[in-house]
Amino acid sequence: MDKKLYDRLMKFRDDRDWSQFHTGENLAKSICIEAAELLEVYQWDHTEKSIDKVKEELADVFLYATLMADHYHLNIEEIMLEKLKKNEEKYPAELVKGSSKKYNEYKIKARQK
Repeated sequence: MDKKLYDRLMKFRDDRDWSQFHTGENLAKSICIEAAELLEVYQWDHTEKSIDKVKEELADVFLYATLMADHYHLNIEEIMLEKLKKNEEKYPAELVKGSSKKYNEYKIKARQK
């Protein structure tokens, strides 16, 4: 994450003395609440009603996720790369391309080196 953006978010939080409320549990709840608000944009329809509302709610999810990573002293880029690597192993492109099945719905054959 860009250091300027990260620092601005932490300053925003610290200027308001909100870190006292930022427990892992509270931040996880906030992420879920904001994700639900993002989902609400699509309620009763399969297309977004407002791209501005999508941007606003998605930003809230990212901001709370960043605050949660900070709370646990996690490097966002590092944990995303670790998860991406796991997903690449669970979902090899040559086996799953074009499929929306979950990893346990297909057989992964041993790769030949």
